Amino acid sequence: MIVATDRNAEQLASWIEKELLPGLVLESVHNGEPIVVRNAPEGWKKLGAGNYAAVFAHSDAEDVVVKVYAPGREGWEDEVEVYRRLGDHPAYSRCYYAGEWEGRKYLVMKRLHGTTLYECVKQGIKIPKEVIDDIDAALDYARERGLHPHDVHGKNVMVADGRGIVVDVSDFLKTEPCLMWDDLKKAYNRFYMPFLSKAPVPMPDWVMNSVRKGYRLFRSAHS
Repeated sequence: MIVATDRNAEQLASWIEKELLPGLVLESVHNGEPIVVRNAPEGWKKLGAGNYAAVFAHSDAEDVVVKVYAPGREGWEDEVEVYRRLGDHPAYSRCYYAGEWEGRKYLVMKRLHGTTLYECVKQGIKIPKEVIDDIDAALDYARERGLHPHDVHGKNVMVADGRGIVVDVSDFLKTEPCLMWDDLKKAYNRFYMPFLSKAPVPMPDWVMNSVRKGYRLFRSAHS
């Protein structure tokens, strides 16, 4: 078992460059669409894939994740800068190492464990008001460090041991307005608190998808 610390960051990077990156095949199929993972070495589990990169974990280093950027996708330098400004904060991950291996850019980060707000609503898990307050405070902290919270929505924030944490900060250098978090808070206060907070019930996929599509139409009409 490898335990991540700032002191052994280079050891972790060396292990990743030997065990993960040589056998990893990422493909950028279409701009604006999530990248595709064609192959990952045995023992590495894909936790997710976004428009820029994919995130992997290994049982031998359970407290870290590796975010690998796909060829041709930008954003690595910006994310490195965001984590530099954030430093060590309980509501955010922490970047232990930022490296490049044979043209592959990657980050080694503290792994965050929890349940996204989206999954909480879907599974009928209660979302305490403290979670919303924690995330608000975390976003204010980011603003104080010259960042601009962006793309903060139900799949990018989590409940972890009753507290709120922010999962994805890759777009925090973008300066254009983003109302996703404000809209989510309004929905929480107007609909979740009075109707679901006391006795949450699981929501079927068709309801979640309808809400998601409805929100996109609403925001497009008001942008």
